[in-house]
Amino acid sequence: MPNQNPKIIILLGRSGSGKGTQAKLLIEEFGLSYISSGKLLRARAQQDDFTGKNLKKVLDRGDRAPSFLIFQIWSQTISSMREKINKNGLVIDGSPRTLSEAELIDELLQWYQWLDIRVILLDISEQEAFDRLTKRYRSDDKPEAIKERLAFYRKDVEPAIDHYEKQGRLIKINGEKPIEHVYHDIKQAINSEN
Repeated sequence: MPNQNPKIIILLGRSGSGKGTQAKLLIEEFGLSYISSGKLLRARAQQDDFTGKNLKKVLDRGDRAPSFLIFQIWSQTISSMREKINKNGLVIDGSPRTLSEAELIDELLQWYQWLDIRVILLDISEQEAFDRLTKRYRSDDKPEAIKERLAFYRKDVEPAIDHYEKQGRLIKINGEKPIEHVYHDIKQAINSEN
């Protein structure tokens, strides 16, 4: 019988905070499904149609994809993965990026009656994020694009974080510790919320 209330883990944090790394560890240990907005967008940008070509240009410039497109991709992905998510749970990496996305994600999760939601903030300083990003050598990690993403985080992502904090659902984790310590803290926080 599928899990009627699978665990949904939303990982938030600045670019370079280790969301993808921590998601991978959670997936490996607990067999959770995984949605990464960044990976979904990069895959969509490879499609040879109008949206794919435009999205590729946006991503190559280091700009942000529009929220409507992210949410469209998201809705399709979650709908197609629904049974697997019901069985194991889900890790969400890279969304929400704005307050409106947080509200839409809340609505989507409520639609599927997934109520066991943990919102984890991997908290790192802006300087730590910049240092990490300049060392990872991804095509969208040019210094100017990094600065823009960090400014976007302050302006747009922080209100989404505040949204979850006001709901009492935000779990803050010091993301500047070594990877294994961060993971230990995440597991401890998730288990203490049960």
